[in-house]
Amino acid sequence: MFVQLESRRRAHPPWATILLVAICVAMFLWIASGAPDARLRLLTIWGTVPSTLLDATAPWLTQLAELRFARLVTALFIHADWLHLTTNLLFLVIFGVPSERALGFRRFLLLFVLGGALANLVGALTLADARSPIIGSSGAVWAVIGAYLALFPRARLGLVLPLGVFLEFVRIPAPLLIGFWAVLQVVFTYVGPAFGAVAWWTHIAGFFIGIVFALVSKPAIARRLRN
Repeated sequence: MFVQLESRRRAHPPWATILLVAICVAMFLWIASGAPDARLRLLTIWGTVPSTLLDATAPWLTQLAELRFARLVTALFIHADWLHLTTNLLFLVIFGVPSERALGFRRFLLLFVLGGALANLVGALTLADARSPIIGSSGAVWAVIGAYLALFPRARLGLVLPLGVFLEFVRIPAPLLIGFWAVLQVVFTYVGPAFGAVAWWTHIAGFFIGIVFALVSKPAIARRLRN
């Protein structure tokens, strides 16, 4: 999948996207370098564990000391395996670069962190009794995808489709393709166990959070572009 951008002036490097990719890769390599038991412990400590995060019986001082709600953010930067990492980062780069250029460095980072944290919170609420951690930047990436759709509703995405022995490049309206993927997330919330342990509601929440964030940010974007 490719995104074609029309640029009228030389664009600045997407530093926020580059920074987020670098942090995710660095965290993955650090965690992967440890022993299996140590890796599991780190995923549990820094991931969003719903049963721990929403444990109302724990004293609030204990919750503060353990930085439980901070794990809604730290979970965004840790991944289970290479496939999990590369899939998230691929979509982050595809949709993050144009979104960052529209939103700006600071606002794009806020979208990723805030959107991802809120998406993880929704995921934790839907899996309140789960003891397995919610990890990965999927919620944040879906927030970026939602923002992209709101910012570029007339954009077209390029796909390379296999047609027999040939490859055909086709351009599909972004709302159609992204909408199809969003509908799949809803479907997977009901048949999710057949597709692995994925917090599908995290994706859905991130998507709508991203749309709202972009719509609210449009006046500020217009002012920034004028300046």
